[in-house]
Amino acid sequence: MEVEVDTTQGLTGTDIVGLPDKAVQESRSRVQSAVKNARLRYPRERIVVNLAPASVRKEGPAYDLPIAIGVLSMQGLIPLNCLDDALVIGEMSLEGTVRHARGILPMAATARQNGFKRIFVPAADAPEAALIPDIEVYPVASLRSLYLHLIGQESIKLFPYIEAEAVAAPAPTDFREIKGQEHVKRALEVAPAGGHNVIMVGPPGAGKTLLARAMPGILPKMSVEEALDVTRIYSVADALPPEMMIRIRPFRAPHHTISHAGLVGGGNWPHPGEISLAHRGVLFLDELPEFGTRVLEVMRQPIEDKVVTISRAQGSLTFPANSMLVAAMNPCPCGWRGDARKQCTCAESTVTKYQKRISGPLLDRIDIHVEVPRVDYQKLSSDRLGESSEVIRGRVECARQTQRERFSNIKSLNIISNADMRVGEVRLFCKLDEAGESLIRAAMGQMNLSARGYHRVLKLARTIADLAGCDQIQAAHLAEALQYRLKTMMG
Repeated sequence: MEVEVDTTQGLTGTDIVGLPDKAVQESRSRVQSAVKNARLRYPRERIVVNLAPASVRKEGPAYDLPIAIGVLSMQGLIPLNCLDDALVIGEMSLEGTVRHARGILPMAATARQNGFKRIFVPAADAPEAALIPDIEVYPVASLRSLYLHLIGQESIKLFPYIEAEAVAAPAPTDFREIKGQEHVKRALEVAPAGGHNVIMVGPPGAGKTLLARAMPGILPKMSVEEALDVTRIYSVADALPPEMMIRIRPFRAPHHTISHAGLVGGGNWPHPGEISLAHRGVLFLDELPEFGTRVLEVMRQPIEDKVVTISRAQGSLTFPANSMLVAAMNPCPCGWRGDARKQCTCAESTVTKYQKRISGPLLDRIDIHVEVPRVDYQKLSSDRLGESSEVIRGRVECARQTQRERFSNIKSLNIISNADMRVGEVRLFCKLDEAGESLIRAAMGQMNLSARGYHRVLKLARTIADLAGCDQIQAAHLAEALQYRLKTMMG
């Protein structure tokens, strides 16, 4: 955005044009008081402020500071060329103090991409802007201090660049403490190794939620690029932590009463939803059939395209949504269908209606379907511990490193994991031997795989081969991938 300020004939006052919202319109009063309280002159003329481009709607109070600087520059109090390579952002109080503004990190990144050398931001937001390299960050405490800096009387000290570093996420439960369910643990290891979606189906108390909430402990560390990507989203949502940097992969677990706008984003001026806040991390949906039908169906496009596009009368916004979906559900309303010890009390029609709350197209987008059975007493009471989350995470990170090296030459497509592959990459990197071709040919007929299902099986087999350290997808890897595609909740 570019702020233009000029005077025109008419009664004393300030007009702001360029599709401003109410918060921007109110800048007139804030700027006038802030300029006077900074012991500077506010002109007693008709002032016109134009926010360009005029076709894009402007929202929020972050235009206060640039408007004030424009008013001072118009009077000749500030040299006109002193901000040629700079971006100015900030809300102001009536006394001229510069306050926090939302979305500083993506603004700083955009400023660098567009060739700006300097950025003036609220002092509280300087650590956030300093995460972007190759741009000078000036923390502004007040309008008066910025004025003195621009006329060369008192310089504002540069804020040092903060080198981003991602770390492994802690988890409330270690995988070694979870008794039994070894085949489920294997499925949950394969999922983050390639960024695949997974659904767990089982009776109440079998450990589905416990397993899902232990997943942060086996998620691979984020790269610096991924960390900055996620931090930009949280900056736009005004949900950054005190340290100003998202260093671990997000784990979002919204309640089933969430609205579709809360899940995928929305509002009069759209903001990121849970699926975007889980970008490069995990979106956990517990009790999946309890979510509203519309809520579940709006996820179909983001799961496939890895982005969410929200269109409103004011404009259209696109948010990243490349998250790994982990879902959990019971096989029927009472939860005991198929259990060996407790009989299901649901009528067949009730079970069918319950299961049909999750549509076939949505299930087709989930790579791993796994049953979570009841755990026997002998396993629960055993003192034997399984593999720790740290050991499992080591294998996951090795598989992810293999994928980063594989996709290093096609970064322009933003492919980081096997789940990100498109049809062209599947053809290049998921070639099968003769035994594999024979197996997938038979599976296509017996399992009625769709074209999407076929490609997802190949991507899943590629991840299983990466975990095994194999360059070639073998028949055993393909067989394991195929068994995960069975719709266990339908049988």
